[in-house]
Amino acid sequence: MNKNDFAQNPPMGWNSYDYYNTEVNEAQVRANAEYMAAHLKEFGWEYVVIDISWYAVDAGSQSDKYQYLPFGELLMDEYSRLIPDPVRFPSAAGGNGFSVLADYIHSLGLKFGIHIMRGIPRAAAHEHRGLLGTDVTADQLADPANICPWNPYMYGLRVNMPEAQMYYDSIMQLYTSWGVDFIKCDDICREDAPTAHREIELLHNAIMKCGRPIVLSLSPGPAKISEAAFYAANANMWRITDDFWDSWPLLKDMFRRCELWQGKNQPGCYPDCDMLPVGVIGGCFDKKVERQSALTVEEQRTMMSLWCIAGSPLMAGAELTKLDDFTLALLTNRDVLDMQRCGQYAMQLARTDEYAIWVSRDPAKDRGYIALFNLADEERAVHCWVGAIADRGYKPYDGGRIRELWTGAEAAFSSGGLACLVPAHGARVFVY
Repeated sequence: MNKNDFAQNPPMGWNSYDYYNTEVNEAQVRANAEYMAAHLKEFGWEYVVIDISWYAVDAGSQSDKYQYLPFGELLMDEYSRLIPDPVRFPSAAGGNGFSVLADYIHSLGLKFGIHIMRGIPRAAAHEHRGLLGTDVTADQLADPANICPWNPYMYGLRVNMPEAQMYYDSIMQLYTSWGVDFIKCDDICREDAPTAHREIELLHNAIMKCGRPIVLSLSPGPAKISEAAFYAANANMWRITDDFWDSWPLLKDMFRRCELWQGKNQPGCYPDCDMLPVGVIGGCFDKKVERQSALTVEEQRTMMSLWCIAGSPLMAGAELTKLDDFTLALLTNRDVLDMQRCGQYAMQLARTDEYAIWVSRDPAKDRGYIALFNLADEERAVHCWVGAIADRGYKPYDGGRIRELWTGAEAAFSSGGLACLVPAHGARVFVY
């Protein structure tokens, strides 16, 4: 298998975290998958991803105090591999794991993903549980000094032991038997732990051995730009930011991050801007605080425009069954989504505190894109010179009219450039 064949275009899907945090259950996953199949699949949305704590008993029961229960019970098999909680995922009973749920999602023409944490469950080490294919036990493989600073579930591995690769191989064998298509591995991307770099390699090796094209996503960020080639060799997507939420300052800062990572896209390898906090979402740590995204209409168009022109994966965080007409239209603008697969050709031409200009091209369809972003707090004109596009090797303007992808309005270059009034925090994206 070739890792880069697993996702020829940046993955698009839904992730449970932004609305459900640690508490999603099987019925809710099925409902979101059904909505995706009915309303989003034809536009390229295909991954249904269950985020953190699917193996945790009573997850979310003390969400007023803790995001993750200290010393909470985690369910696992005799080989120290986490398994779904059958209270929340009834089809997992009887040793089925996620196989029944994955089969259902596949029957809808979609793909199935799960979140995992780097390392091995602490409880497995404390209980001296076994590992598949070896007499070494979890306590011997786990490094008790190698822990995640924000989550109490796991120990890192003693990565120089051959059993470290065996353990990752064993969990990948389990996920393969369930029909998993996508893995989001956490506490690994920004390499807080000294073993994270090696554990990325171990995960990659395990996927290459498992016989199934499982997309590997690394979290949280920011990823290290100095390790860009390493991420590309071992993963399909990697986070360039910590958790992204519906805040204008966070969104404005993404222009800096996307500029840093421009040119690092290639088929099968994508810098990841994180989930899209659109529609009805939950709080950062408490899904009971159900709310509409705090981003304005224009800010949401800016976010979608930047994610797409930069070629980032797209993972909607909304409760899909509660999508309003605006959010559905935002996520199904075919012309804007078309830019996403051309991220390797994207470039930021200019950026100040008040505006940014991005360009891209689609060689397959012989067309070019110009995105004008207003980063200021009031409406202003943003201007792009024709010469600046041609000088960077992009498709030259041929003198015809051009179309804006959000409004459908037509415009034309004049006096050697394209100028457009853009609302505060808004975007106008043109194709020619």
